[in-house]
Amino acid sequence: MTKQTDIAPAPKRETKIDKVIALLKRKQGATLDEMVKATGWLPHTTRAAMTGLKNKGHMIERDKRGEVSCYYITKSA
Repeated sequence: MTKQTDIAPAPKRETKIDKVIALLKRKQGATLDEMVKATGWLPHTTRAAMTGLKNKGHMIERDKRGEVSCYYITKSA
């Protein structure tokens, strides 16, 4: 029989989708380019991730920041 030691669980690592959610929750939201830069994903992958978030119950709105589309979460699941 071995002695068990109390080991604290490892902190949860931040995933790429966590980064996207954090960007979308900012007051100014996030542009597609900002999300691509933060995750390293291609634009179509980033759009698909936003669709996945919508399917999970997040309300994502689109607005304009100058001439660029800006996305932000208005309600989370």
